[in-house]
Amino acid sequence: MRKNGERVSYDPRRLQGVTLYEEVERPFSEGDRVQFTAPNRELRVANRELGTIKKIDANGNLQVNLDSGRAVAFKIQQNPHLDYGYAVTSHGSQGQTADRVLIHVDTEKAGENLVNQRLAYVAVSRGRYDVHVYTNDKHHLAETLSREVSHSTAIQANQMPRPETHEIESRVRRQARELPAQGHNIVP
Repeated sequence: MRKNGERVSYDPRRLQGVTLYEEVERPFSEGDRVQFTAPNRELRVANRELGTIKKIDANGNLQVNLDSGRAVAFKIQQNPHLDYGYAVTSHGSQGQTADRVLIHVDTEKAGENLVNQRLAYVAVSRGRYDVHVYTNDKHHLAETLSREVSHSTAIQANQMPRPETHEIESRVRRQARELPAQGHNIVP
């Protein structure tokens, strides 16, 4: 919807490079964990980059200490793509490391495109010290996290699987089975 109230629709298959945002007001305070929800070239901030609010003044000027060690300062009205950073999706966490990771896996409701080997590898490998997996069914968890969703090309279908692919698949299955033994928790 445009500012004048006019509704606009488009077919995402025909119009590329469009990003949609829903404007939501967030009350921030000094010390809040935040994440940038869009890249900002001027600030040299990547999408989903995390930080902590160091300072806020009455005019909407923020100073954020990024987890990378840099500090950025900006006026919130000029960079409104900011949200709480206390939790991130597994997709948004790629390339990041956290001391402790909490993972929610609903084996009944999440389809194979959401809960599979890729999610398992990315989510479990983010934790430096420990990982806690919360699930509705710990008996089907390993099976659910072992689902393969990669598509083979015609050429790959005639070739033997690469050793590293088999190794990664085995590691993900082993990690899913061994989580409790490694001091990680699976909570039904």
